[in-house]
Amino acid sequence: MGYDDDPVTSGSITPWTAPSHDDGLITHSPTGSAMTPSASLCSRVRASCADVMTSGSLVSIDFSVLESLAADLEPALESHSIGRSGGRDEDPLSPADSPKPQRVAIATLVFALDAINFGSGYHDEVRKRPGLSGSRTMAASLRDHVDETGGLTADHLQMITKADCYRIFGQDVSNETTGELMGLFSTALSELGGFLERGGDALQLIADAERSAEQLAEKLLEMPYYRDVHQLDGKAVSFYKRAQITAADLVRELGEPLFDDLDELTAFADNLVPHVLRVDRALIYDRELGAAIDQGHLLRPGGRAEIEIRAAGIVCVENLSELTGTSAMDIDLALWERGAGAQYKGVPRHRCRSVFYRGTPPPARSGARVLWRGHLELDSVSCLDQSSEA
Repeated sequence: MGYDDDPVTSGSITPWTAPSHDDGLITHSPTGSAMTPSASLCSRVRASCADVMTSGSLVSIDFSVLESLAADLEPALESHSIGRSGGRDEDPLSPADSPKPQRVAIATLVFALDAINFGSGYHDEVRKRPGLSGSRTMAASLRDHVDETGGLTADHLQMITKADCYRIFGQDVSNETTGELMGLFSTALSELGGFLERGGDALQLIADAERSAEQLAEKLLEMPYYRDVHQLDGKAVSFYKRAQITAADLVRELGEPLFDDLDELTAFADNLVPHVLRVDRALIYDRELGAAIDQGHLLRPGGRAEIEIRAAGIVCVENLSELTGTSAMDIDLALWERGAGAQYKGVPRHRCRSVFYRGTPPPARSGARVLWRGHLELDSVSCLDQSSEA
């Protein structure tokens, strides 16, 4: 599930409109499920997520809360910076007028950081650097590897093994849990190497996208770990979180306007933005689902609960975008930064194993049971480290 090509259905895309309800509380989103074979990547995300919410049974949206939240976000929207890249907070690595070899190196590193932009569920066991979270440890480790080796190339990436990842990311070879993550990292980086080799180099791939972030995201779907599409009730549900965020990260790191259609990008569906919306009471979870998340149970990846949560986040951000006149990408970033507040960190967020976004829980411990409670799809009962970064 999620590794096949994204199927589409026939019909036309319904324009996005914020619904009006007397009580402000609904259990579905505006209609918009129909998609043509020619529908763009971002249209597929918007339409399929809207369709999920038309029949959603586990997550509802309070649109009256979104109206007040839109006003609260205005200051952050005025001062935000574009994109997110590997947990990095400082200025872009290089100005736009840097020599081409340096720009190639920067762009290649961005592609590599986003290739491993998953796995926070393993961070309760990974070896972290002093003062850094698991995700920042991984990003810093890869950057140090680049400094030590002189840069990443397609050949280098294709030859990276699981053993290399243990060394690059400073992990304990005797730890089976981190070993699983290192194996996933090795596969992701190796696939990226082949992708870059076929495309010429990182800058050529950007140029071939013809100033379209959406076209670049479509191209990234050549790699299985980017095919963030799932099946629910016989229909395809698309998110493409990492494929979309790569374009935003490239713009931030290279410090130049590479794409003309960044405003077409949707929210980058992970587990933090829906969590912020839940804490702010814009999202209301089924009682059993909410209790399961609060108790640290793991949601099954690609199950109804996980899909509805992610889809509801997309729908909320689209409505906030309309209310504020701001792009979905900028709303996403403002909510992501809002999630750093103590009131959000103090509440558990949903977790599941996935290569499609950060927010993956530890693998089931020996003897852990798969739990099926009512209509919920849950994995092991492990308690999660809520300080891990999503």
